[in-house]
Amino acid sequence: MAFVKSIPDSEESVAAVMKRFPEQAIPITELVEILLRTGDCAFSSKQRELNGAYASGVNNCTYCYNTHKATAEAFGVDEGLLDAMVNDPAASPVDEQLKPVLRYVKKLTESPSRMVQADADAIFDAGWDEQCFHYTVMICAAFNMMNRIMDGYGVTNTAEFRLSRGRMLADTGYRIPFSKAAS
Repeated sequence: MAFVKSIPDSEESVAAVMKRFPEQAIPITELVEILLRTGDCAFSSKQRELNGAYASGVNNCTYCYNTHKATAEAFGVDEGLLDAMVNDPAASPVDEQLKPVLRYVKKLTESPSRMVQADADAIFDAGWDEQCFHYTVMICAAFNMMNRIMDGYGVTNTAEFRLSRGRMLADTGYRIPFSKAAS
């Protein structure tokens, strides 16, 4: 149950929180749409979702992790891969080229003040360019922010809702439709 009465249990979601504050929500959802879908980066939507869901898994944010795990799976990520990544990223069967990206996401999430050049160099050495590095940082930051918002609001919802929301995000993207009355 969300911590505020204005969000009914059956409607607990990012959209329910964001629609309350459209002046803040619109730029956030536009940024997330760019980062995860439309921005110019060699990462596929599948890889972008994988990075974001992984950050949420590292944060143990139930709502975001399970929602974005479903989105990543809708893009073709093998079922169980994200759980394996969160439990043991080094031993997980994720593409070797993505492992330095995921190590970066984990470290940036858990101990951001300890980032060093070698962490970034591992991404470059794996064949990713500065654009992908930028998207790694930005996706991680965006998911960390959204994890704090959802956990801060106490949003969890049901497993079925998170699964359906994740699939919907794969189909429609991240923009939240606002009615004229809400804007």
